[in-house]
Amino acid sequence: MRKRHTPKDRLITAALHVALAAGLFFAAFPIYWMLNSSFKSNTEIFALPPSILPKAFTLEAYAAILGDPVKLRFFFNSYFVAGAVTVLTVLIALLAAYGFSRFNFRGKGSLNTLIISTQTIPPITLLIPFFGLVVSYGIFDTYVALILTYLVFTLPYAILLMTGYLNTLPRDLDEAVAVDGGTSWTALWRVIVPISLPGIVATSVYTFLLCWNEFLFALTLTKSTSMRTVPIGIQLLMGQHAFEWNQMMAMSVLGSLPLLLIYLVAQRYFLAGMTAGSVK
Repeated sequence: MRKRHTPKDRLITAALHVALAAGLFFAAFPIYWMLNSSFKSNTEIFALPPSILPKAFTLEAYAAILGDPVKLRFFFNSYFVAGAVTVLTVLIALLAAYGFSRFNFRGKGSLNTLIISTQTIPPITLLIPFFGLVVSYGIFDTYVALILTYLVFTLPYAILLMTGYLNTLPRDLDEAVAVDGGTSWTALWRVIVPISLPGIVATSVYTFLLCWNEFLFALTLTKSTSMRTVPIGIQLLMGQHAFEWNQMMAMSVLGSLPLLLIYLVAQRYFLAGMTAGSVK
């Protein structure tokens, strides 16, 4: 029998819908305004009252970004660093997670606790120590400095996520490989990795997004314009006497689109991996 909704139930439902609509507007409007401003001239952006739609639709901001080799270098740097960190993080995290999930060894609990405890340290407190290490090793203003630094922050969570996911896979799979004469290495690459695609994709997306959006360490550990990443490139458009707001918005849109496409393509695997990895 269908339940009848009382006026109180309908009022609660309506209030919930209004709250959700308000939340959606609050989250989506800045994105719309970024996209809208990227198609305006810098003069129109400062016009009062502001226009909801561009009065003179223009692509000059995008032309200024895509036609400038210096600005395109920012995108290359972000892709290269984020891609390298993602590959290394997934590879190392997968090996570490397999060890935590399938083997018992001395110090396993302490090591696991140490990995978890690293998540409680605010990254900004490590800025000066990392800067000192990078300078002392002579890798300041290089890709190596950014890649190694980002690995420190991406690996702990990636190991925890992958370990949680591998814990959901039955150990019978490894035992079946052992019965057939295979080694643990064979079980990992021939059996575990193919069926762990959701967990691997979730880890990859998380790592890539974290590296792409990082600002503080990229600003501190690099100096030359040729080594700057997209977040730093956006900040450099804030001049001493003028702000290129339309170019800032255009670069933000161009920087956001690849991330959006990656998430849309990998969404199914990403959600499955995050959910399975959180079970245990």
